[in-house]
Amino acid sequence: MVVNLTDVFMNEAREQEWELSYEPDTYSSRLGDFPIKDKSPVQLKASNIGQSKALVECSVKLTLAFKCDRCLDEVDNTFDLSFSCEAVSPDYEGEDVDSDAPYMEGYHLNVDELINNEILLNWPVKILCREDCKGICPVCGSNLNKGECGCDAFVPDPRMAAIGDIFNANKEV
Repeated sequence: MVVNLTDVFMNEAREQEWELSYEPDTYSSRLGDFPIKDKSPVQLKASNIGQSKALVECSVKLTLAFKCDRCLDEVDNTFDLSFSCEAVSPDYEGEDVDSDAPYMEGYHLNVDELINNEILLNWPVKILCREDCKGICPVCGSNLNKGECGCDAFVPDPRMAAIGDIFNANKEV
């Protein structure tokens, strides 16, 4: 969705507010595609703060479906975004603001791109279904949160591998 900010850029002390809907049903990035399960309306406010310059304030709440980093079960993560940024028109002369912002297209603000950038900035480092998630078995791949699988979980100490190789080389058949 694109919002025209021409009126805000050209008139001092001008403010405009919008209530918009975030249209995408999935969030796509290099990390993958994540379905959006729930979304609130986007509250957007633009205020003139100087010649050809505006302060954009935005708030939205989105719930995305992820996979747990340990067991691969589905997990919902809510992004409660409330942020502000400065936007400038193409004829802005100052140097203190990024005039090449990806969310600005001339005098138009691409709200979807603005929100997508903010989601990426607030991306969680690790996504777990619960704090004590046990993950999956490295042998058979079963979910260890649902119960033990019975696989041999013995992992030999790698520092002793050289001694193990000596015993295996001298083993009689």
